[in-house]
Amino acid sequence: MRPSDIRKVCVLGAGTMGAGIAQRAAQSGYQVTLRDIEDRFVQGGLDNIRKTLEEGVRRKKVTQEQSDTIIGAIHGTTDMAEAVEGAQLVIEAIFEDMDIKRQVFEEVDKLCPPETILVSNTSSLSVTEMARITSRGPNFAGLHYFYPAAINRLLEVIAGDETSDETMDLLMDLGRIMGKIPIRCKDSPGFIVNRYFVPYLNEACRLVDEKVASIPEVEAAACEAFGIGMGPFALMNATGIPIAYHSQCSLHDALGEAYAPSSLLKAQFEKEEKWDLEGDVDPAAKELAAKRLLGVEFAVASQLIEEGVCTTEDADLGATVGLRWANGPFVMMNRIGTKEARYLVGAWLQTLPEAARFPMPRSLEELAAGDSKWSVSTVVTETDGPVAIIRVSRPAALNALNTDVLEDLEEALEAVEADPSLRVAIITGEGNAFVAGADIKEMVTKTPLEARAFTQLGHRVFRRIEEMDTIVIAAINGYALGGGMEMALACDIILASEKARVGLPEVGLGIHPGFGGTQRLPRLVGRWKAKELILTAQQLSAKEAKAIGMLNEVYPADMLMEKARAMAHRIAGMGPVAIKLAKHAVNRGVEIDLDTALNYEVESVS
Repeated sequence: MRPSDIRKVCVLGAGTMGAGIAQRAAQSGYQVTLRDIEDRFVQGGLDNIRKTLEEGVRRKKVTQEQSDTIIGAIHGTTDMAEAVEGAQLVIEAIFEDMDIKRQVFEEVDKLCPPETILVSNTSSLSVTEMARITSRGPNFAGLHYFYPAAINRLLEVIAGDETSDETMDLLMDLGRIMGKIPIRCKDSPGFIVNRYFVPYLNEACRLVDEKVASIPEVEAAACEAFGIGMGPFALMNATGIPIAYHSQCSLHDALGEAYAPSSLLKAQFEKEEKWDLEGDVDPAAKELAAKRLLGVEFAVASQLIEEGVCTTEDADLGATVGLRWANGPFVMMNRIGTKEARYLVGAWLQTLPEAARFPMPRSLEELAAGDSKWSVSTVVTETDGPVAIIRVSRPAALNALNTDVLEDLEEALEAVEADPSLRVAIITGEGNAFVAGADIKEMVTKTPLEARAFTQLGHRVFRRIEEMDTIVIAAINGYALGGGMEMALACDIILASEKARVGLPEVGLGIHPGFGGTQRLPRLVGRWKAKELILTAQQLSAKEAKAIGMLNEVYPADMLMEKARAMAHRIAGMGPVAIKLAKHAVNRGVEIDLDTALNYEVESVS
């Protein structure tokens, strides 16, 4: 099944999460049925969607026409057969009770054809166990949306023991189509984010219970250490102490005494009171608290890698996108050094009862021994037969180009070029942007010599795109501005989503395009049009850009990657030597006079 085959989505459960999921699906262009056991629950869910959309209209996030279209795409019902009929994807979003989920999945499994994909929005139950209730293990997975589901961009895509790679790939693509930033993990207690976030909340309570620090001191320590505006106690007050307590109990049941709930957390849950956040902050206590919080984070995050639950990149995305931390645990460990990270983990383990301590994660131990860093790339590559998909992944910064991104991109291009089985590469971006320019925060810190070196790095990487034998397609999924558009201009073919915005707006910032835009754009649209676009800092819609020859094709957002893959596979099916020589002949020809270019073509053919 391809993403374009999904036309109808059924959401089971019209509560807060179910309504949010239904809204997000409808906003993405799908027909949606929202089902619950009583009509009052269904109407409550629809009312919540209307209120959310009304607020969106008031804040000018959506138009009234868009709001009407979204709510018009959602049909509420209490009839299960009606709800699932014709749906290619069924999302279960009822409360966390395995017995009730079992009844639901048994009924749905009988009603739906074998190709229908069933997923659970569980945050704590085993996806593998739920899949066994049905007859469709390969077509069953977890989709853990984060509150509020219509807005929060993070989505955990969870593979049960029998979930097929095809289903996982499809759900990752669907997540992106629905405006989410999906992270991939295997079925494991807490999945990715809750596995390290819930113990962070619990550790905050342990620190106060053990009188290491007060609540205000822990709050200050967390905000400073993780670059956040709300510490663990304020967050529990906002989201509910019962959620934190029950989540920690679930981890304790599954993983043992190292995850035992703090007695203070248990007591506060039973009192049904919020935390008192007032008080003074002692700097020494704040520092001790910060070390403990970092210690538990680094320990649990390292365990995730040890167990093969996820990649370092996805673990960090969970923190920066889902929790709004300044950095994820692996980037943090790299910045302070893995030796220091190992020390903090060891010190934290010593605070646990001896019987509860788990061994130092071997991967962290080995890195610290060599004073090495975790491998955490801002550019992620996946393969689809002879096609590589290279994804720039700094969504919290709109994939802005900094030194790390350019170096990671260069490394990814080298790996693709070194693999003889890969004929075509697609470059795209994670989230709402392709690449929204150079990272201004990094640029302003550079000396003139450093800025020159950064510009030369960009030139070298983009020139490599042009000169490598591999055919490179830019799939512009959102903003492609400044350096992002300059990267696309270096590619062999440029495809774009109808939602894309492109341009070279640098002069509006008091600089000019520096990654080749002043040279490559005139070769596409002509000298006069290029000067107009650059000097006015004009941004164009994808449709406008196609009209002047700035890109090849424009597709609906949900079709972009499917079309890009189809084109890539078509090219990959051509003669490998022929496509390589054709690419170089065209590129060489536009850089030299016609006679020399024609001679070059003759030489390349012979």
